[in-house]
Amino acid sequence: MVGKVMKKRKEDGFSLIELLIVMVILGLLAALVAPKMFGKTEKAKQNAAQTQISYFESALDTYRLDVGRFPSNEEGLLALRVNPDENKKWEGPYLPKEIPLDPWGNPYMYNYPGEHGYYDIISYGADGAPGGEGENTDIVNWKNIGHESQE
Repeated sequence: MVGKVMKKRKEDGFSLIELLIVMVILGLLAALVAPKMFGKTEKAKQNAAQTQISYFESALDTYRLDVGRFPSNEEGLLALRVNPDENKKWEGPYLPKEIPLDPWGNPYMYNYPGEHGYYDIISYGADGAPGGEGENTDIVNWKNIGHESQE
């Protein structure tokens, strides 16, 4: 009878020691993996901003081919969605959806004429202010992320 009681206890569940060991192992895994995953989040946002800027560039080039000029600063990127001056040559919308905010929730800056090309498109990064390094790096259409200026 004693053997049945001992056998029954072992089959009922896990001991406190076993649960603590599993929790320590999970904690160690989380401590090793989490920092690497969170570091990739900012890089992914920067890549997303660079990709959106590339889409804007393609749409702006198509706009220019149709209308004969780039949108003015006043018209901005909105001219890719709405005919700004009832121009008969406008064949948009040139973007399938509304103008998105950058991955940090800020509007993209559009300047025409640009200082670095026909036009400049800028996302000011996580801090929303010009300049910065790391997650605050400005994402621009005249250079790629992680490379020196291509002016």
